[in-house]
Amino acid sequence: MKEARVQVKVPLVPHPGMQEPEKNTVSGVERDKPNPLNLRTVPSQPARLSNPGRMSTDELNRQATEHIHIPVIELDQFRRVKRRRMRTFGRKPRWGRNAKRWQPAAAVSALLAMALLIPVILVWPRTTESPKPIPAPTDASSTRTPAPVPAVPVTYPEPQVRVYLSATGTTMNLPLEDYVTGVVAAEMPAEFRLEALKAQAIAARTFIVRRLAASDTSGVPSGVADVTDTVSHQVFIPPDQVKADWTRLGKAKEWEKLQQAVRESRDTVMTYQGKAITASFFSTSNGYTENAEDVWGNTVPYLQSVDSPWDKNLAPGYKQTVTMKRNEILQKLNLDAIPVTTQKSGSWMEVLSTTKGHRIKEMQIAGETFSGPEVRKLLGLRSSQFSWKTTGDEVQITTYGYGHGVGMSQWGANGMAQEGHTATQILKHYYTGISFGQASKMLASK
Repeated sequence: MKEARVQVKVPLVPHPGMQEPEKNTVSGVERDKPNPLNLRTVPSQPARLSNPGRMSTDELNRQATEHIHIPVIELDQFRRVKRRRMRTFGRKPRWGRNAKRWQPAAAVSALLAMALLIPVILVWPRTTESPKPIPAPTDASSTRTPAPVPAVPVTYPEPQVRVYLSATGTTMNLPLEDYVTGVVAAEMPAEFRLEALKAQAIAARTFIVRRLAASDTSGVPSGVADVTDTVSHQVFIPPDQVKADWTRLGKAKEWEKLQQAVRESRDTVMTYQGKAITASFFSTSNGYTENAEDVWGNTVPYLQSVDSPWDKNLAPGYKQTVTMKRNEILQKLNLDAIPVTTQKSGSWMEVLSTTKGHRIKEMQIAGETFSGPEVRKLLGLRSSQFSWKTTGDEVQITTYGYGHGVGMSQWGANGMAQEGHTATQILKHYYTGISFGQASKMLASK
């Protein structure tokens, strides 16, 4: 398409007293001017002024305007001048000449602007909502932030325990923590490590709390107390008697350590599914503890067999040998005599099966079948893991460990404490999957 040319007539009207402008330069560059210009003048009659001395200024201006030259300037000349100016002063062409280049960028910019404006519009306060006035403080003290009130822990009354004293046939009523002190003093050597004593205190407390929560008075004569002071429940010595005896024997430091163990484990019990557990314990293991079902016939999920290797190297009574007559064994087992068939075979004692804790589960003696715990109880052995050797009419029986083997081994607990384990770590090792609770809270909600 050919470029159209437009002619514009621009009147150049000189003002009276107007002089031609001087040539100026900008930074050494002469001002742009249309050169050469295609100027076409419109002919006019020469100015004829009649008697200028008598004419007014308005009349002179009118006559001068009528006889001026009107140049016609073609736009092509100005376009070339404009391009030259743009090259000189570094001005770039307008976007309109390359619309395809900036249209995508403009579209993206518009989308970004909308993405930023939409959240602002959504959170912009509505005109219907009137701003809430901020109340002015009445005095300097009202501007201060009140100090947070510390939470007061909920406390519960300490439970009371009734202990039947078998020696006198009387009942002693005392606080729970005093009862635990008397049990730990009677059940565990005072020379044991502090963490082992704390574990024993928690086990003793758990045992009695379970009985109190269930109102269990079994094994107590006439049910006049909660527990006895014998091995049927937990051995107990009155705290005042323990303090007097230990002070007399020069064991004041052991007494202080015992009190510290009870104090640092205060009100803590072991729980399983929110209830206090049967916290059974014994003196010395044979290297393992027992499953509850192998000893008592009932499965208890937290009383399962675990390893206990510390006892063998620490416990002085880990291994013990006793000698019995054959007739004595038969008498204690309520057996009349050894059958003839058994005498001929030469093996009148035989192990049939063992437990997971490596103790005797079942055995046959003189043709009769007994459980391992049953033989241990009837023969008065220290453990249900034993071996024997017959020499003539004598039988030498060697036991390994001491106790029923269910729950926590006390010598094993002391071995763990010597290695740096805490009371909770000791208890979680011997009682599978247990948690810890607050004794006073459990009994208060009873």
